[in-house]
Amino acid sequence: MSLLLAAANAGDREAADQAFALVYADLRMLARRQVQRAASGPGATSLVHEVYLRLAGPEALSINDREHFFALAARAMRQLVVDHARRSASAKRGGGAVPDNLDDIAGLVPSHENAGRMLELDQALDRLSALDPQLVRLVEMRYFAGLELAEISAITDRSERSLKRDWRRARAVLHAALEGAHDDA
Repeated sequence: MSLLLAAANAGDREAADQAFALVYADLRMLARRQVQRAASGPGATSLVHEVYLRLAGPEALSINDREHFFALAARAMRQLVVDHARRSASAKRGGGAVPDNLDDIAGLVPSHENAGRMLELDQALDRLSALDPQLVRLVEMRYFAGLELAEISAITDRSERSLKRDWRRARAVLHAALEGAHDDA
């Protein structure tokens, strides 16, 4: 995989296509998980193709390794979900249920009623990025890509224990930010 990625980064289109073929099943699994949680939005195939276009486009970043690939794929899925939320929010303004914690947001993937909450989550993640970008990467991989901590551990070569600690910290910070955003409304 690393050799294919290196060749793809050097401009070899065939190597890029081969690398994509190797990770297509993984992308499809991630997209399926995201779509299962979604009340509305693109289907898994559309999501995979949109993610691919973002990863393979001329302005796409170079992909260094498997961890970097999953991080970029998770970020692309976040962007697609947030873009969908923006379109939903602009189509119909409205509030949604206020989740008690980050895990509850999983049921609130963009619909007209909760697009605003998804946009608040995106803004909270942007603010968290200034404090700890690694926490944002974990949230993106866990929430937007739908990976379990064991899967993230294997991809990132970090212990599950440290990931659990970081996940608790990220949830606490985001919960406080989302509650603050709700209180300000």
